[in-house]
Amino acid sequence: MSGLEKALFNLKFTAKQLNRQAAKAGKDETAEKNKLKKAIQQNHSDIAKIYAQNAIRKQNEKINLLRLASRIDAVSSRVQTAVTMRQVTGSMANVVRGMDGAMKAMDLEKISNVMDKFETQFEDLDVATGYYENATSSATAVGTPQDDVDKLMNQVADEAGVELQTEMRNAEAPSKVSAGPTEDVEEGLGERLRALRN
Repeated sequence: MSGLEKALFNLKFTAKQLNRQAAKAGKDETAEKNKLKKAIQQNHSDIAKIYAQNAIRKQNEKINLLRLASRIDAVSSRVQTAVTMRQVTGSMANVVRGMDGAMKAMDLEKISNVMDKFETQFEDLDVATGYYENATSSATAVGTPQDDVDKLMNQVADEAGVELQTEMRNAEAPSKVSAGPTEDVEEGLGERLRALRN
């Protein structure tokens, strides 16, 4: 096994490990979302925020691992192309030697056979190169913002059938309760003022 083939094996192995870790992070994210749903149903908004942050962190971890695995896979594809090119180059060298021998003898049938073999190998090279170029082009595809946390909490609350906004408003109710009567008083004063003008 040559150095390139060892490197190719190591790259593929690393990409596989990263994909496994990404799958584990995805499972952890699902578990955190389930904990979030339970906390929302039990009206524990502070604990729910922690679970939402954990879920978003696990989601970002999964995305980063998948992105890294994709990049390693792209490098792996390029190394695979190099290994293939080396093999095809060796085959083409053999064909050229055969052509040299055929040219000396000027045996047209032998030349034709060698040219057919060369074209077949060239087509194989085109197919392999096209495949790896497609794979490479498609493969090159930590903080938790409060908006993301709120969005995730609302989404999970909707799934759980709990009205999160109402509960959060109730938590802020003391400041809004005092505002309610002043609006009524102002409205009453406005009506009295209109009555005095008339």
